[in-house]
Amino acid sequence: EAQLVESGGGLVQAGGSLRLSCASSTFTFDDWAGGWFRQAPGKEREGVSCISRRDGRTTYADSVKDRFLISSDTKNTLYLQMNRLKPEDTAVYFCAPVWACGATSYMSRAFGSWGQGTQVTVSS
Repeated sequence: EAQLVESGGGLVQAGGSLRLSCASSTFTFDDWAGGWFRQAPGKEREGVSCISRRDGRTTYADSVKDRFLISSDTKNTLYLQMNRLKPEDTAVYFCAPVWACGATSYMSRAFGSWGQGTQVTVSS
């Protein structure tokens, strides 16, 4: 089962930046694409971004394109650099293994359970 630990969230003013980290202890992102998801209060969880270490493909939700940058520097880690944050980016952010990097609106967790996530709060 996937065990992932997300970190790096916090409270930031609009226009600020945060860098989220995700560490896997039970599988590698060489074998699976890695996805970031978020869930705002009262809303469904949504796909934010995806990266495939195998072919270098990355995808982003339209709402974060050109502001967020996904990366992975080791087979066990994912990062999400979030710039020019907006209040609507406020959510709990989760990472998960995904089957492949297609449209983020169709992105889903491939296996395992959701971690605790990391809270991102953007004040106006």
